[in-house]
Order: sequence, then C-alpha cells, then structure tokens
Amino acid sequence: MTLKKFDFGFGNTTQSVELPEEHIQEVLHGRNVPAVDVKKATLECMRHPIASRPLQELASAGDKVCLVVADITRIWNRSWEFIIHIVNELNLAGIPDEDMYIVFAQGTHREQTPEEDICVVGEEVARRIKMYQHHCQNQEELVQVGTTKLGTPVIINKRVAAADKIIVAGGITPHLFAGYGGGRKLILPGVASFETIQKNHCHALADRFGDGINPKTRNCIIDNNPVSDDMIEAMNMVRPVFMVNSIINAEGKICNMIGGDPDKAWVEGTKIVYENQKVSIKGRADVTFACAGGYPKDISLYQGCKCYDPSDATTKPGGIIIAIMEASDIQEPPAYLGSFKYKTEEEMEKALRECFTIPFFVAFNLFCMTHRYTIYLVTKPENFEEVRKTNQIPVATVEEAWKLAEAQLKQEGKENYTITIIPHCGAVVPFQPEK
Repeated sequence: MTLKKFDFGFGNTTQSVELPEEHIQEVLHGRNVPAVDVKKATLECMRHPIASRPLQELASAGDKVCLVVADITRIWNRSWEFIIHIVNELNLAGIPDEDMYIVFAQGTHREQTPEEDICVVGEEVARRIKMYQHHCQNQEELVQVGTTKLGTPVIINKRVAAADKIIVAGGITPHLFAGYGGGRKLILPGVASFETIQKNHCHALADRFGDGINPKTRNCIIDNNPVSDDMIEAMNMVRPVFMVNSIINAEGKICNMIGGDPDKAWVEGTKIVYENQKVSIKGRADVTFACAGGYPKDISLYQGCKCYDPSDATTKPGGIIIAIMEASDIQEPPAYLGSFKYKTEEEMEKALRECFTIPFFVAFNLFCMTHRYTIYLVTKPENFEEVRKTNQIPVATVEEAWKLAEAQLKQEGKENYTITIIPHCGAVVPFQPEK
C-alpha cells in the first residue's frame, strides 16, 4: 500500500493526512482563471455591455440614480474595487454625485456600521455618495409595486422604487437554492420586505409537507427554479436599467466583470461562473474529504457550509463525508446553530415553513444530509459540544477522522472503497457527465 500525503487548509494553518493512493478516485480543483485589471474590465462591461446600451446612454442629467449594492455579507465580491468606476461613469453621463445614492441590499441582515459601509464601497465612494441602510421590517420605508404569479407581494424599499434609474451591483456565485446569486437577488431579497422574502424563499421547500427541499431549487439550477423565477419577476416590476456584477476566481480575485441587462447579462454571467467552477467527476465515492479552504472561508460553521453541497454530489448514498473547517467563530450567526434544536427532519421542516430564514434553511439542508451520510467534522475541540447538536461527529484532526472512517469501512466490509478529495469546496461544482 502506497500512502500519499494531503494538506488541508484549517484556519490560518493546515492539517495533513496520509491516504492509500490506490483508493483515491480523484482530487477535484476549480479552473485556474487569472485575475483581471478591475478598472479596465469594469469600464469595458459598462461601455460594451450585454443586451443593453452603454451605461452612459441610459442615464442623463436630471436623473436621480440609485445604486443597489450588495452588503457586507457579500464582501467576497470585492465591490470596493469597482463601485468607484460605476460612480465615475455616471458622472460622465451627466449625473453629479449629489444625484446619486446607494441603498445596501441587506435583505433581512442587520444594519452595517460606518466602517462596514467603507469596506463595501471604498473610502472615496463613501465620502462622495449618500448611503442608506435597508430595513426589511420598517413599513414606513417600504412600498408595494405588485404581486408575482406565485403570489409573492413585491414590497420594496421606497428609495429604490422612487429612483429614476436603478443600477444593481454585486457578484455572481452558485447559490444553495436560488441557483446563483447576484443579478435579480439585489432586488429580492436585497431591498425587499420581510414578508416578500419569506414568501419567495419558501419555494425552496417542496410543495408538499414532508418532502423536504424542492429539487428544482438547488445549486446552479435556474431553469424552472421557482425561487429564481419569482425573483426575476419581482425585479422586472422595479425595472433596474443596468447591472454590474463581478465574478471571483478560486484565489478570491476578480476574474470577470459582467455588465448590461439585469436579466440577460446575469444569465450570461452564470454561464461563465459554471464554466469556471464545473468539474467532471468519475462517479460517487465511498468517502469524500471536503475542505472549506481555510480562513476566512472556515471562520464559522455557517460560512463553511459550502463544504456540504459539493460533497453531496460526490459521495455515495450512505457514504462518509469528512468536512474540514476550524470554525473559530462557531456561534456566528446565532440563528444558524439555534436551528439545530429539533429531533426529526419533519419537526424542523414544519418550523422552517412557519418562519423561513436563510440560516435556518442552511441548517435544515445539513440536518437532512446527516441522515443520508456519516459526517465527521474536523474542527477545534472547543466546538465539539455545539457540533454534536448538528448531528455531525466532531474530531480534532483529519488523521483522527480518517481512522474512524477506515474502521467504519472495514466494519461495512468495503475493501475496494474509493476516495474523492476536494481541497477548496467553494471553488468547484461537481457534475457527472451523462454516459
């Protein structure tokens, strides 16, 4: 038996394990996509956009322009690098700074601090442009503009609705139940009411109670995805004129800028994201090593949840997943860990349908997975008590997790087992080609 050493990111350090090379089915990596010159790419996407006239031709002197900008929870999109170029382009179109304002697309999230505002848009933009927080439960700040075919009341921020021109700015990445983030999500849930968000997000659950998660609402699925379709319909009631979204490579740098029609350009952006991240797999394995990728991707159990979706696609039913995340801030957000208080999937689904939140849904997704696989979570020992609440098995090292997995495989009589390794789960979308 030949052993091969593998290193995995764990906070600001690494953990290592030696695995039998003859059992390793594959190691999955995302494409190596180079970073771009952000200013050049942003100007290019605004001046030669997709399915739209250039931004300078869509706004003119006298327009009040609202930039709907993704909030601090989406700081991975590196918006502070490109928002300034949108502002300057609008200046060239005849829109002075005083006729622009930013509304942060916070959905149900808390207000940002002044420091976080600067982190999102950069110091110069924060100094030049008025900025407003979105409060999804403050009825005085909201107005209804319509109702979707699925019955979602489209209630949004008044400042957004009142603008002459709306521009949405964020980033595109795979999303657990909306298929992809970015684009229309800047409006719903970004600047929508709590009621609107609840109604929309509940379509992530199956139509019938007890069936759990809606199979149409999964990672990278947007065709006939009721959550995404509902979002697009809501966005079109508000009619943003332009979108500027970033695409991020495996190193966390901007590798593409997408500009143009908020629907059509976004769809083209999702295709680029998929091409960047899709990885063909040989088949499902008995064991998957799924690493969040170290700090900051594994700062909390919630942030590290990106380990689970790829491993769900690469692991045989009843197989073993070894998830790896330090989770130094395991209590954040409290709503996530607080969701693991139910004994059965049915109890949890019932409560989720009554009050849908993203952390609750992410928790439900993991809870369901723990009943389909054995999941060992490599994390800090002080996290063990909390991890047990999630129905995962906590261990301190990858080596220890592998020993437990080996013993389990032996007990199950699996001598010819297979292993798949995913060193950076957030950078890959596994798929099995049709035969």
